[in-house]
Amino acid sequence: MNNALEEIHDFLPCRTPPRWIDNALANQDLMLIDHAHCEKKAASTALSLMYRYVDNTDLLNRMSRLAREELRHFEQVLAIMKKRGVRYDHLTPARYAAGLRKEVRAQDPGRLVDVLIVGAIIEARSCERFAALAPHLDGRLADFYNGLLKSEARHYRDYLVLAAQAAGGPVDDRVTDFLEIEKQLIESPDTEFRFHSGPV
Repeated sequence: MNNALEEIHDFLPCRTPPRWIDNALANQDLMLIDHAHCEKKAASTALSLMYRYVDNTDLLNRMSRLAREELRHFEQVLAIMKKRGVRYDHLTPARYAAGLRKEVRAQDPGRLVDVLIVGAIIEARSCERFAALAPHLDGRLADFYNGLLKSEARHYRDYLVLAAQAAGGPVDDRVTDFLEIEKQLIESPDTEFRFHSGPV
């Protein structure tokens, strides 16, 4: 698992700012609610790709597995919330995913390539944040977040493999473009705390 985390640290343009960790520890109920939303959205993204690209067998198989895993994570977060007396509720979305998706091209194959790259970056950042948070959390939550690292790291790789397939070659330049946007979103101050927000 250390190798996978090193790979993700090498891939991402920056680490999570320490102030965001402080925000998360001070808002653990909110963090869990938003984490549940993130898992559900990740499953929804995978399913929407399956509906749109029905002739892409590799994508169908990888996204089907990913959607199942994300929904299982969603159920696990809800179970943790129930034990802690945290009610699942609506939240306004973070600016993070919308900020990344703003640059997605409108026409295929560029659209598919970009959506997959954005998916890879979101999964990689989730993995990095689970690892950054785990040492500061109580045993149950730390174990859960450490347990998520392996699947999130695999999801990030799946997305990048599919992006290169859709592009018919390397996507490094496009990844670099999106990572520059991601760095700004992660490091610049945010107005409200979310799992993928900048520091508040």
